[in-house]
Amino acid sequence: MFENLSERLSGVFDRLTKQGALSEDDVKTALREVRVALLEADVSLPVARDFVKAVQDKATGQAVTKSVTPGQQVVKIVHDALVDTLTGAEDPGALKIDNPPAPILMVGLQGSGKTTTTAKLAKRLKDKNGKRVLMASLDVYRPAAQEQLAVLGRQIGVDTLPIVPGQKPVDIAKRAKQQAMLGGYDVYMLDTAGRLHIDDVLMQEVEDVRNAVSPRETLLVVDGLTGQDAVNVAEQFDGQIGISGVVLTRMDGDGRGGAALSMRAVTGKPIRFVGLGEKMDAIEEFHPERIAGRILGMGDIVSLVEKAQETIEAEQAERMMKRFQKGQFNMNDLKMQLEQMLKMGGMEGVMGMMPGMGKMAKQVQDAGFDDSILMRQIALIQSMTKKERANPALLQASRKKRIATGAGLEVSELNKLLKMQRQMADMMKKMGKMGKGGMLKQAMKGMFGEGGLPGGMDPSQMDPKALEAAAKQMGVGGKGGLPGGLPGLGGGLPSGLSGLGKKK
Repeated sequence: MFENLSERLSGVFDRLTKQGALSEDDVKTALREVRVALLEADVSLPVARDFVKAVQDKATGQAVTKSVTPGQQVVKIVHDALVDTLTGAEDPGALKIDNPPAPILMVGLQGSGKTTTTAKLAKRLKDKNGKRVLMASLDVYRPAAQEQLAVLGRQIGVDTLPIVPGQKPVDIAKRAKQQAMLGGYDVYMLDTAGRLHIDDVLMQEVEDVRNAVSPRETLLVVDGLTGQDAVNVAEQFDGQIGISGVVLTRMDGDGRGGAALSMRAVTGKPIRFVGLGEKMDAIEEFHPERIAGRILGMGDIVSLVEKAQETIEAEQAERMMKRFQKGQFNMNDLKMQLEQMLKMGGMEGVMGMMPGMGKMAKQVQDAGFDDSILMRQIALIQSMTKKERANPALLQASRKKRIATGAGLEVSELNKLLKMQRQMADMMKKMGKMGKGGMLKQAMKGMFGEGGLPGGMDPSQMDPKALEAAAKQMGVGGKGGLPGGLPGLGGGLPSGLSGLGKKK
């Protein structure tokens, strides 16, 4: 969603960081462009104005113009201002679900994704917080709205309140409260009805429900694609009902992201979660520093490590590490790594979170390297027999032909894959030998959160130059070189892999 804004800002900062010394005029010109970029991204005018003013006051001081790297100082100031705008006055902390059964009220307009978001949050509370959750639909107007929640409940393994036809929303809410108490639930979530626009009937109904259950959290679900209107909706709901936080949906869409930047500054309400797709686990907590890092192309290592932790089992990693230390890396291992990469959001998803890699994602796409290549490589490995996967050295001409035909691909693609596997096996051997697996162990430990991130890897604490240097060390940069060593890929892809050339 923040792609355009990201591109515009990185263009402005590239010009700044290339200059040795900065005059006040340089900073003013750059900030004018920043303001235009914000307005184009649909950030509301007062917010954009305040933002630029806050940056200008700090950026034209002696400290910046006299510092060794003035361009980077300005980038850092903009980063801090972005975090400020997104964070607001106080940190909302975790959801208040302390004294069971805690009611959570979900409100919003029709079509913003309330019902799906209710189910996503319920799944998150169940899986991550170990809570027993009960969901109840109070939407008696939209056809099959209550059935929809029941179906979602069955999908994610969360209980829903039995449907009683003809009951009023307030009565359903009271029944949910009673059932949650009797059934020993920790949380009960109430999915209210929406309208196409805000009207008195809707507000009265939500108010009655609120008074009946006095919720611990009232979350407003807003469609991220509606732009500035989302901010108006939030203001109106907060004025009449009082909301404790916002959930922005469709943040994976191609809207311009300005609503997210204005929401906090205008309404003073925190964005608690963002919806990033249709799947039931496609919901993330909203972390201002991380979002600011992504907007400014500084990457988001923390989220990347979290994603890796979610998709890899620690035992599996331990087993892999032992094999790698012995220099064993066969086709099964390669398949596991390729699938791992797809699970973590594919090539683009992983690169978007890596420092200094945002700009490279375009180059990689132009080079014809996308997720379809990963799928083709997995298809080739699946065409092999168990013996061939365990020992790729067996593959002679006739076998190669059979495998390529089985996957519906050319033998040349299989040769590239084999070359890639050999290079990675060599690299694993080298890494395994370095300090008896020290390097490999370090990488794995960092990934599984034993002791958190490897030293100095918190992007919010690093300046952009250091991030770029880190990216270069990983084999990034060079002319169109591909990433060398993506976290979560057990050492990752060696730089400049020949098996990843242009698509046929």
